[in-house]
Amino acid sequence: MHPQRARLHNELHARPSIYFEEPAHIHHYAFLDGDGIATDILDRIAEAVGRTPDSEAAQEILNFGDQTLKWERHTEFFTLTLLVPKSARGEPWPSPPPLLAEITAAHSRKLINASLVLVEAEADWGGDPRAYGFRDPAGSSVGDGDATVWSDFRLTADGVNRLMLVNRGLNAFRLGRTTRRLLEIETYRMMASLALPMAKKMSLELRDHELELGKLSERNTEDAEASSRPLLAAISELSARLERSGARSRQRFSATEAYARIVFNRIEELREERLDDRPRLGTFILRRFRPTVHYCAAINRRQESLAESVARLNDLIRTRAQVEIEEQNSEILQSLNERTNSQLKIQKAVEGLSIIVISYYLFSLFKLGLQSLNALGVVIAPGVAAAILGPLGLGIIGFLAWRIQRVKNH
Repeated sequence: MHPQRARLHNELHARPSIYFEEPAHIHHYAFLDGDGIATDILDRIAEAVGRTPDSEAAQEILNFGDQTLKWERHTEFFTLTLLVPKSARGEPWPSPPPLLAEITAAHSRKLINASLVLVEAEADWGGDPRAYGFRDPAGSSVGDGDATVWSDFRLTADGVNRLMLVNRGLNAFRLGRTTRRLLEIETYRMMASLALPMAKKMSLELRDHELELGKLSERNTEDAEASSRPLLAAISELSARLERSGARSRQRFSATEAYARIVFNRIEELREERLDDRPRLGTFILRRFRPTVHYCAAINRRQESLAESVARLNDLIRTRAQVEIEEQNSEILQSLNERTNSQLKIQKAVEGLSIIVISYYLFSLFKLGLQSLNALGVVIAPGVAAAILGPLGLGIIGFLAWRIQRVKNH
């Protein structure tokens, strides 16, 4: 058996829902994970429930008293979901229980989503969502008409988003799944929206980069005769800044795309139908959420397009610099050729002078030799001397010229 078979197979059961009967309150909190937040939350849970959670697991459902707590570890965030049964005359929107209030207070700056779902039986609710404090609520019939969902998506003073689910015919399994979809829509919507502040900031940076790129392009066109080194240094610096910006934002924009896809899928799974003249819940969310996703995607494409434009200009300038280098090399080679020709001419002149000097030296030696023979009484006729020494001198001169040419060729 493969060592990972059991673990991979059990991923089918990795994230079960909390199954329950109405009425109930469901408190849901999502914290950005980091700086040991998940470990601290699990320690507080262990102290409250008297049981140490499995820190290696991705999620766990704990029961203590009449309450059910579920914690989940995600890639970038950590969620807590607490189910509390609703009493017959209980407050419709209660404060979170002490455990959640303590955790929220300790990690309030990392709290990315806080939602409270009120699950009511159809027989217990009065039929008017405004009686529960909603203003201009959006509502939908979900689950093929077996439940209705209401919310005005306005945060309370404590930053909690309220939703109400009125159950008509959902069993415990379907009720848990529907509630989970609603909570996931809110959590993943908030996680996807994390890229919006970065996208707005990058929009201003990209505008400056585009203006700078336009100026560099104009310099490349106007200063065609100038050196390309300063322009190449400027475009390389701009390319480096864009690369740093892209490395910083690429992961965030990719996460936004993935989270948005989950939100769209969860809304489709609700199988909504319109209630009277109220806007549907999914329509209300998508009408305001889609522009955020599209804006972040547009900024990401704009950044990639700008980086490609900078790369093309960089290649163009490098090509121009390469042409300039080749022209310089051609001029250098031409100068070397001219210098070599001059040196050859000088060398030929030196060779000719050398032969003349050697010839003069040889004939001087022959002359001294003949004069020495005359002094010793050996008389040689001038014609005989010329007949002997002339060919000999020419042969020696020819041999020297041949040796010089051979050495030069070698």
